[in-house]
Amino acid sequence: MALASNTDLHQPKGWLECHLTVVHRLGRYSIGRWVILLVLALATSANPVSADEMMSSMSGITSEVLVKSSRSWNGTMLPPYAEGTPEISVVKVTIPKGASLPMHYHPFATAGVLLEGRLEVRTPSGGNRVFETGAGVIELVNEVHAGSNIGEGPAVILVVYAGIVGEPLTVIGSP
Repeated sequence: MALASNTDLHQPKGWLECHLTVVHRLGRYSIGRWVILLVLALATSANPVSADEMMSSMSGITSEVLVKSSRSWNGTMLPPYAEGTPEISVVKVTIPKGASLPMHYHPFATAGVLLEGRLEVRTPSGGNRVFETGAGVIELVNEVHAGSNIGEGPAVILVVYAGIVGEPLTVIGSP
């Protein structure tokens, strides 16, 4: 069976209609093979939609990634996830104006959002960074650090700890 010229046919409107038009024009003897090829093409060409894209596509809902990285705030690579039963903790930490946290470390991945205030974090080796309201923070893992509220009011951080059941989330001192 010869295919008709483009002048004899309407232009396909999309990828699927184009493939279905080709299958239809090839006749009923080869349609089984073309259906299998079509299913394989659709399955392998599907683009997965991330949660960020999905949320953004919903009417009236917005999604903004504040921070996404495989490195902590000082550029150190994050370690692999620990073995054990996961335990996620969401904690609101309020640091009064002028107050400081002691030197401490987190044995597991920790991230947060500075909801209010201004916070300076530092390491004993001299590394430091200042975070402003709205900033996403990926904490250091197994590295000693401290934080100070350098703002005009309280510093409020919403922290998410990816811990292990029965293990501490924050340890004062050195690892």
